Amino acid sequence: MDRVFNFSAGPSTLPLPVLEEARDDLLNYKGCGMSVMEMSHRSQDYQNIIDTAEADLRDLMKIPDNYSVLFLQGGGTLQFSMVPLNLLRNTGKADYIVTGTWAKKAYTEATKFGDIRVAASSEQDGFTWVPKLGAADFRSDADYVYITTNNTIYGTRYNYIPDTGGILLAADQSSNFLAEEYNVGDFGLIYAGAQKNVGPAGVTIVIIRRDLLGHAPENTPVYLDYKIHADKGSMYNTPPCFSIYIAGLTFQWIKKQGGVRAIQQHNLEQATKLYTVIDNSSLFNAPVQAEDRSHMNVVFTTGNDELNAKFVAEAKEKGLVNLKGHRSVGGMRASLYNAMPDEGVDALISFMKDFELANR
Repeated sequence: MDRVFNFSAGPSTLPLPVLEEARDDLLNYKGCGMSVMEMSHRSQDYQNIIDTAEADLRDLMKIPDNYSVLFLQGGGTLQFSMVPLNLLRNTGKADYIVTGTWAKKAYTEATKFGDIRVAASSEQDGFTWVPKLGAADFRSDADYVYITTNNTIYGTRYNYIPDTGGILLAADQSSNFLAEEYNVGDFGLIYAGAQKNVGPAGVTIVIIRRDLLGHAPENTPVYLDYKIHADKGSMYNTPPCFSIYIAGLTFQWIKKQGGVRAIQQHNLEQATKLYTVIDNSSLFNAPVQAEDRSHMNVVFTTGNDELNAKFVAEAKEKGLVNLKGHRSVGGMRASLYNAMPDEGVDALISFMKDFELANR
């Protein structure tokens, strides 16, 4: 069966070698006589899978030894609650930079648990840029500052790491996790849903500095306490076994590509090529401020809803699927996650040029 070029914002395209290896092992994983979906998470076979996945991730991100790596369920949405429950450990204050829908949802959820302030927001301009903040913009007694490093819906990214003046920085990296190099030590906590650059939906990865564990209030539901999961090696309850297995294969694939730095350079080249076509077009335009454009999620529009719909429909006929923009903003969105092949980007660019000629 022919495969399409899938530009979905998530769940998204996965590396073909990862899918092929999972296919080959689906019925009988490495000769153990069963699928990963069937094996006990208490077995040595599965312990090897999760241990290898963690070791490879630590290697890829150069995660310091004083950080725990957790493989959790509940998606990024559950982290909107877990972050404040665990990190509001002193004054109960936190400052959020609101740069898109998910950052706003995270802020709204956090207000249930403490004194949460919007330090800055670009909502008044349709989230088309990212505020530039420094230490003076945050409350000096805040327990943490929260950012969303890439904004999937609006197509923006942080091109800098805010100087918080020593305040703990927490980051949702769901849509550019393992797509850009970060110094983990700059953050107290990083989390990311898997379904963009890592694997299928079902597992959320949390990287947390160990001194931040154990501060959740006594009445915190047990599953929402990071320390519980850290103490149990992400196996307090049955983990999302198959999703972790695929994530582990993806980590190995990234290493074979040359690691995160090589992936980041490749992503930049793909995004630059597509933005160049948009910027030189008389039909398409990208609404995002140039310096804040995402390398993962390229949003663009013709400025005409009917023409946008025509573009999406005709692109699908060409095997270019899931290009419709998020329902809240319309237009188009091409998500160029790590596994998007160059052939997919080239095919999209060729179609855009043909579409423009036909619809002047």
